[in-house]
Amino acid sequence: QVQLVESGGDLVQPGGSLRLSCAASGSIIFSIYYMGWYRQAPGKQRKLVAAITTGLGTNYADSVKGRFTISRDNTKNTVYLQMNSLKPEDTAAYYCNAVLVIDGNNYAYWGQGTQVTVSS
Repeated sequence: QVQLVESGGDLVQPGGSLRLSCAASGSIIFSIYYMGWYRQAPGKQRKLVAAITTGLGTNYADSVKGRFTISRDNTKNTVYLQMNSLKPEDTAAYYCNAVLVIDGNNYAYWGQGTQVTVSS
């Protein structure tokens, strides 16, 4: 079982920056998990923001490319999301996701979320 705990959400002005963290715990080998950040605004579907593979490959939603950076520290079992040039439309609950692939089966785990509000 994997437990994921997000932190770093806050109220920030447009143009500001935040860094989200997601710490994983449990009897896991963190480095073999695909990690991602998703967000969900009120009344909308949860969507992928950024993901990082076990080989440190990354991909981003078009709306955050050039502004957000995902990274991971396998020694700390932690994945980060650096968010710069924040916009009001980035306001959402941000969720950490971990996926383990075994024999073609995906085992996914979610954190409880952290709120990011971008407003003046």
